[in-house]
Amino acid sequence: MDIIHKYFKNLSETQIEQFTKLQELYQDWNLKINVVSRKDIDELYLRHVLHSLGIAKIIQFKPGSKVMDVGTGGGFPGIPLAILFPETQFHLVDSIGKKIKVVNEVAEGLGLENVKTTHGRVEEVKDTYDFIVSRAVAQMETFVRWNKGKIAKKQNHDLKNGILYLKGGDLTEELKLYTSATIYNLPDFFEEEFFETKKVVHLGMKFKG
Repeated sequence: MDIIHKYFKNLSETQIEQFTKLQELYQDWNLKINVVSRKDIDELYLRHVLHSLGIAKIIQFKPGSKVMDVGTGGGFPGIPLAILFPETQFHLVDSIGKKIKVVNEVAEGLGLENVKTTHGRVEEVKDTYDFIVSRAVAQMETFVRWNKGKIAKKQNHDLKNGILYLKGGDLTEELKLYTSATIYNLPDFFEEEFFETKKVVHLGMKFKG
């Protein structure tokens, strides 16, 4: 938990309590349903929570904005972001039922009222969102296709509505179709070695007509 304090100093008492509870909730649920690898559960705050919050170094979601987390798995990056932005609505989607079960239980255990979940494929979601977030669930081309038509046209932020994608490694080949993509290197914000090759990719969506 100290590592969260290190980079996010202005947390409310409620947020501190919620972030603190994450470890116990995930450890308990991981014994029943393995959603976080055994190695990672011991470094939950570094590898999952702080990594998810890398997106918050790129943008401050405004109250009333809507964010969808696609392929949320055990709730990352959606749950940590929902704690940090309690007035933003988060929709966490995953096609694997047992993962969504864990997400529901964690959200309930934390008292998060700004989280809703869907067990299903993102293509079936009919709503639109200011931003779509995710942690490397597919190649960018595939991810863009899944989320076609799901970005709201009305802009509420300085950063253009679109995708905020946590990725790692060399993205030259993967992003060659997306010349407008902006890459933010997480080592610019976090000094831990874990983030050495980690990035947030922002892809603003273009609209016709």
